[in-house]
Amino acid sequence: MLYVLALLIGVIAGLRAMTAPAAVAWGAYLGWLPVAGTWASFMGHWAAVGIFTVLAIVELVTDQLPSTPSRKVPQQFGARILLGAFSGAVIGATSGATIVCLIAGAIGAVIGTLGGAEARGRLAAVFGKDSPAAFIEDAAAIIGGLLIVAAVA
Repeated sequence: MLYVLALLIGVIAGLRAMTAPAAVAWGAYLGWLPVAGTWASFMGHWAAVGIFTVLAIVELVTDQLPSTPSRKVPQQFGARILLGAFSGAVIGATSGATIVCLIAGAIGAVIGTLGGAEARGRLAAVFGKDSPAAFIEDAAAIIGGLLIVAAVA
């Protein structure tokens, strides 16, 4: 089950790169992710929560800008894979399965990046513009991220 949750948090990183680490930071801070005494214990600190939350909000805003590059360009894609892997590893740290969950998070990020781009493109075509599709994707990423870390508890 833990591996599936790591894969799913990777999918969230594929949708919104900074939402996944923000969700795991909040999960650690709220005690949903028992990372105390592990390498990931810093994620439960208020500073980590604040930094990742601010970065996630900035990403939500910049995603709406027409100048924002595609999530499939190498820099964006790579960042999503790294953040998905990191977020998966934090989930894995709760039971000593860091490496397997890191890999699962990276795989999930690839799935989320490619699948999210396809789904958003189709939704944008239905709505006739991108903004409603982007807001739906934002909501799915935020709610999904919180549900995933809550499921670890």
